[in-house]
Amino acid sequence: MRIIITTIGLALTLTLSAQTKQAYEKTALEEITADKFLAGGNAVDYDRLPRQALTPTPKGYEPFYISHYGRHGARWLLSDRDYSAPITTLTDAKKAGVLTAVGEQTLAKLEEIQKTSKGHLGDLTPVGEQQHHGIAKRMVQNFPEIFKTPNVPIDARSTTSVRAILSMIAECEELAQANPTAILHNEANEANMAYMNAPKEGLQRMNEGKARPIQNEWGARMRDPRRLMKVLFTDQDWVYMNVMPTQLMGSLYDIATNQQSHDGDTTLLDLFTAEELLRLWNGNNLYWYLNYANAPQTDNVMPWMHAPLLRNIIETADTVTQKQATLRFGHDTVVLPIIALMELGGMNCSIDNLEELDTYFRSYKAIPTACNVQIIFYRPKKSLKSKRTASLNSQPASLNSQPASLNSQPSTLNSDDVLVKALLNENEVTMPVETDMFPYYKWSNVRNYYLEKLKKQPKNPFPNMPQQTPQMPAFLQQMMNGGQN
Repeated sequence: MRIIITTIGLALTLTLSAQTKQAYEKTALEEITADKFLAGGNAVDYDRLPRQALTPTPKGYEPFYISHYGRHGARWLLSDRDYSAPITTLTDAKKAGVLTAVGEQTLAKLEEIQKTSKGHLGDLTPVGEQQHHGIAKRMVQNFPEIFKTPNVPIDARSTTSVRAILSMIAECEELAQANPTAILHNEANEANMAYMNAPKEGLQRMNEGKARPIQNEWGARMRDPRRLMKVLFTDQDWVYMNVMPTQLMGSLYDIATNQQSHDGDTTLLDLFTAEELLRLWNGNNLYWYLNYANAPQTDNVMPWMHAPLLRNIIETADTVTQKQATLRFGHDTVVLPIIALMELGGMNCSIDNLEELDTYFRSYKAIPTACNVQIIFYRPKKSLKSKRTASLNSQPASLNSQPASLNSQPSTLNSDDVLVKALLNENEVTMPVETDMFPYYKWSNVRNYYLEKLKKQPKNPFPNMPQQTPQMPAFLQQMMNGGQN
């Protein structure tokens, strides 16, 4: 097996590699046995995962800016066929008189679930809404210096997906309740999609050419539906003639694991053994790794799909002169590539031996529903007054001016004095530069590392993907040039 983690310096490489290995103290089977819902991978309820206490703010510093990207919360399944296909199969079996008692119960449960899905395909569920209320509430609790500031500007943008928009609204409702003076701005439009959810034409071609054959081979090898078919049907000859067992098993798995997006009923999960769930989840884990992570099987280029988002994160931070927040809401197909590109918490691991993938990479730890990345910026308290005066005396930029160039240093912020830390799903994670005060890093070191990395972006691996981030919204520029907090 070969694990490659891009860092600066051999010592740091060894440190991050060790942390990647140590991140999973238990095997995936042990974790899934303890909580079968973890087998849902990217469908796992955000609140099922543990959150560790945060390290106190360094003495003499205070948080003043948060840059965030989060996935929408828990949702219904995307297609009516996701619900109807297994119902059709079990209904035919019932008519033929070959359903077991468990099969009868399963059909009744599926019909009950399908009724609730009518008109809600792909929609945010109440569980998803509450996930985002909880995240925003903890943001306020963790960083009151930012979110309790009078008239603090909060710029929140979403992709055009309704479930992402509603997730944004849920968090903004919580933030407005915590601070009625906060100046909230919401956007959801095609203009921001270039960096909020980059086009995926290149992904589709790569998936067909490289990832899909591996996925197909794994799916055939990992799924063994024979035991389940005996649990559901009394006549295995009828099954042989009328059922596609692996497909039925997969459909039941999808619905069963998605129940945590609703009431958490385990009725359908109980159809599976822990070993079967592990194997089904392995297919989910492999899919996400090959298509969105730093996989050598797909030439380690998939994280670059969201280089525009990394540019946007840096450019936005370069304009900050006051306490504020930038919140972005989108999808797991963005969160996983960006944390791999930013090398957060060892999530950029490159693994040749896929048989050992679940030892180092687990989808449910990275991209549960409502997964998110928070980059928190800290500045020294002693220099606040002088920095504020310098900002106020400077000439305000035009609302139509371009953001700071990636090749220039911030003009109103001494980045050598600024610290940052990264949170993945509200847990502190490593960043790809040296530090002697983890989880805190010098922003100047982090910024320079990412700028150098962006220079090494493969030449146009995705032909229709924009290579530059769009102009900053006028609202945000106005608030950052005129604020005094």
